[in-house]
Amino acid sequence: MKKIRVYSLLYFALILYSMTSIASKLASNAPFLSFPYIFYLGLEFLILAVYAVLWQMVLKEIPLFIAYANKGMTIFLGMIIGYFMFGEKVTMFNIIGTGIIAVGIITMMMEDLKR
Repeated sequence: MKKIRVYSLLYFALILYSMTSIASKLASNAPFLSFPYIFYLGLEFLILAVYAVLWQMVLKEIPLFIAYANKGMTIFLGMIIGYFMFGEKVTMFNIIGTGIIAVGIITMMMEDLKR
């Protein structure tokens, strides 16, 4: 696979992985063992199963340390999802921390793209 395609697949997988937090949050708001609870829990497992397959496809093409470093972007995605979907508070420290993570990811990706 070409690098652009692999990284596109990686980020699609990470966005999908971030969606598990949505299903998990929705399940946590439903009464225990109710239909919505079981539905969202099942959805979470389904998303994780698809994510696992995509993750394996990515790992065939790029080193584990590069793929895993990019997983840090799920923190950014979780912050965005929490803010827009659930009205959670985002502080300046959240933004600074996420920025530091992004700089680290970009630094590692630049090294990989040189190869």
